[in-house]
Amino acid sequence: MTPPSISRAASDDADSTPRARLHTRRQRPLAVLAFGGNALLQADDMGTVEEQKRRAEQAAEWLVDFVLEGHDLVICHGNGPQVGQVLIQMEEAATKVPPGTLDVAVAQTQSGIGFLLELALRNRFQEMGQPREVSTILSMVRVDKDDPGFDDPTKPIGPFFSRWRAEALQRDHDWAMVEDSGRGWRKVVASPKPLEILGVEGLDTLLRGGRVLVAGGGGGIPVVADENGRLHGVEAVIDKDFTSALLARQLEADLFIILTSVPRVYRDFGTDDETALAKITVPEAPELLAAKQFPAGSMGPKIRAAVEFAEATGKPVLITDVDHLAEAINGDDGTVIVPPEADPEHDPSSDSRPTPAAASGPEG
Repeated sequence: MTPPSISRAASDDADSTPRARLHTRRQRPLAVLAFGGNALLQADDMGTVEEQKRRAEQAAEWLVDFVLEGHDLVICHGNGPQVGQVLIQMEEAATKVPPGTLDVAVAQTQSGIGFLLELALRNRFQEMGQPREVSTILSMVRVDKDDPGFDDPTKPIGPFFSRWRAEALQRDHDWAMVEDSGRGWRKVVASPKPLEILGVEGLDTLLRGGRVLVAGGGGGIPVVADENGRLHGVEAVIDKDFTSALLARQLEADLFIILTSVPRVYRDFGTDDETALAKITVPEAPELLAAKQFPAGSMGPKIRAAVEFAEATGKPVLITDVDHLAEAINGDDGTVIVPPEADPEHDPSSDSRPTPAAASGPEG
């Protein structure tokens, strides 16, 4: 089931990190699979729990198939639309109930989405005659309190506000607010890089017990450590692609899969010269990013996260969509991000590569 390039890299250097013991204990290959919150709540949906439940049941069909084909699995979901809903609910009820904080909103959506996924997965395993334990984990992720993102927050979240309401929130709650394309004012927060997913050893224990895990949801609940080592939640959002890449590294996963809205990564996307890329090497990726092939709001973070994982582990990353996942696992579709040493065509004596043309990338 595993493409040759993936199987080669997955066997490399099992003792390369302090947690190498995690990898050697497992009987089945471990995959960390990341997908966006819009897999359960899409733009044209009403936003009801029933809609999200149905979409979770649809996702469970292919997730269970993936597990039954011989993989251990950690699911790392996004939560962008769901956090937006929670923040709107807070604002609408603000005159009756004090609004919560963003770290708590992330925790709420982790548990809510995790519940829907776990329920659907358990039921699907039962339907298939293969009962399997599933666990949803509230995941705290440590970030640097001095991350530059805290000094210059740029990530818009939540509802649109009128100017007078935005000014009140700035004055009363010290929110950073920006005007968003003439549609109103929105809160902006930091999006710091994840440094550590807390409790990974516990996740490994659950995996070795045969459980499917839902962890790192929404990029994790951001926390910082003070000078005494005490943890505190912070108003920030962490990109789930970077968190899932870090989780895959800490768990020493054999395969890191990023699901998006397209079957492959494309160069010159949306132009007459659009080209599907079956493979991108780690040295090629910075040039493609520099040429603005992969915008920051869509494919860019996925490519950067994939490069971080491949560079750190020597293992490849698979980027594809749900409809082509089986073919991609077999090596017949998808885009594989590979380090040079896993690329049979790599010539270490040659540094010349064609310079890609600039274009937009697909939505991620």
